[in-house]
Amino acid sequence: MIRTAFFISDGTGITAESLGRSLLAQFENVEIRKLTKPYIDTIEKARSLVSIIEATAIRDGVQPIIIDTIVDERIRDVIRAAPGFKVDIFSTFLEPLERELDTHSSYSVGRTHAIASDDAYMDRIHSVHFALDNDDGARTHQYDKADVILVGVSRCGKTPTSLYLALQFGVRAANYPLTEDDQDENGSLKLPAVLARQRHKLFGLTIDPRRLSAIRHERRPNSRYSSIDQCMQEVAQAEAMYRKLHIPFIDTTRFSVEEISTRMIAETGINRRFSPR
Repeated sequence: MIRTAFFISDGTGITAESLGRSLLAQFENVEIRKLTKPYIDTIEKARSLVSIIEATAIRDGVQPIIIDTIVDERIRDVIRAAPGFKVDIFSTFLEPLERELDTHSSYSVGRTHAIASDDAYMDRIHSVHFALDNDDGARTHQYDKADVILVGVSRCGKTPTSLYLALQFGVRAANYPLTEDDQDENGSLKLPAVLARQRHKLFGLTIDPRRLSAIRHERRPNSRYSSIDQCMQEVAQAEAMYRKLHIPFIDTTRFSVEEISTRMIAETGINRRFSPR
């Protein structure tokens, strides 16, 4: 049986979707179709959505799961009329907090993802620009300004991790690809001089060779670059260098970019410039 989950918000829907996905991820044996419905900010939109939910209940033969962060009481009342198992995040948590703090919530739409201050917003933008400018070994002369330098073989997840660190935490992340150009005369990887000067900022990424081969095959099918032998060799050399030089590293094979980033921050103690949204 397939269950449908609606993540509903009168704002961006990011909070409802993030929390909803985290909760539903605990039920691995249930197939769930996930639908995000942001900006349900009028009675008319809410009524239209209720019709969709009703049709979904009839089609599935079981009530949908409704996870919402609706602030407006009138819109919330309309959604409550829909057939479904409801998880009302704001009413569940805000009302007990109001009692504990002895004050009323502002009940403002979009406060979680609003621009808190111009300085914080610009810091986020500068961090993203830094990650883009220093992607894939570009502009190595800026490494002295980096908070962390991710190293690893091609296609192991360096770029998405760098961008996530920048966007979510304001971390200035550069990344450098380990290639055959960085091998010594014995065929082993050596640390390039530009990285040796910033060795305390290095963090390594590795990946299962079979997974790496599959990823590379999508880009360059049936090439030496994507062959399993080449991938095994590159990964083994990278991991050997990490261990020899005591560079901390993480296997990205089974981790999402969110998990890679937070685990890296926890292990290195890098300062976040702000909390994730």
